Amino acid sequence: MAAFVGRICGSGLLSPKGGATLQKVQNFSTSRAWTKNQKVATAAGVLVGGAGALLYALEQSVSASGTEVHPPELPWNHKGMLDSLDHASVRRGYEVYKQVCAACHSMRFIAYRNLVGVSHTEAEAKAEAEEIQVRDGPDEAGNYFMRPGKLSDYFPSPYPNEEAARAANNGAYPPDLSYIALARHGGEDYLFALLTGYCDAPAGVVLREGQYYNPYFPGGAISMAQALYNEAAEYSDGTPPTASQLAKDVSTFLVWAAEPYHDERKRMGIKSVGIIMILGALSYYIKRHKWAALKTRKISFHPKSK
Repeated sequence: MAAFVGRICGSGLLSPKGGATLQKVQNFSTSRAWTKNQKVATAAGVLVGGAGALLYALEQSVSASGTEVHPPELPWNHKGMLDSLDHASVRRGYEVYKQVCAACHSMRFIAYRNLVGVSHTEAEAKAEAEEIQVRDGPDEAGNYFMRPGKLSDYFPSPYPNEEAARAANNGAYPPDLSYIALARHGGEDYLFALLTGYCDAPAGVVLREGQYYNPYFPGGAISMAQALYNEAAEYSDGTPPTASQLAKDVSTFLVWAAEPYHDERKRMGIKSVGIIMILGALSYYIKRHKWAALKTRKISFHPKSK
């Protein structure tokens, strides 16, 4: 840097007599030797970088101007690259959904067979399915009938249609929870914060009838009342059913429901990395073995003696 400044001072660019001329400035420019392709690539890079910076700034401004509080990032057991879901928590989360959430929310993409090997044995999953009644048919006489559920049946919906669901919830439609963990920004962090974040509305916030205040919900006004309290559900394994424990377990269950292949994906990732490392080491050895003779050879010239 000091040498560059010395060149400028010595060349007379800053001289009060001569002044800076275009020719002298061009002498210090490195862009004169650029080809046309280099100039196009540089201009494209500047445009792409500027567009990316603009999009990032707009995203940050939109996030900062939102009316909701962004949930904190929590240390979930399955957040690591090599960590699997807590299957005991998945089972407890299913119990919370069954006892609390299923009264309003459906999970129409999850079948009872999906529980087998994850949170329940096959016999336990069959027992869970047999607790519901499914409309089936027609029979030989052309009549529909009710039968106990089977493993192939999906979780039942609490309402026959969307209109009935809205009529029972002051016009609000309870969303299906099958993929809610992937459909909401923040995933399980958002779900946990939403379920445990109910509080009194601050001054100046007006809520309509049937609405409740939750700072983590966009706008703050939510039609779903607080559903999880201490001892709002019972665990079969004897875990104390505190409100935070219920929210944690049902959030883990919803993560599994949205991504049933979570553990298998990470297991395949471990296998793939292991195979790639073995093949990489083998390829390096073969490369060294095949090219060693060429890379270490010495070429010498011996003129013929007269």
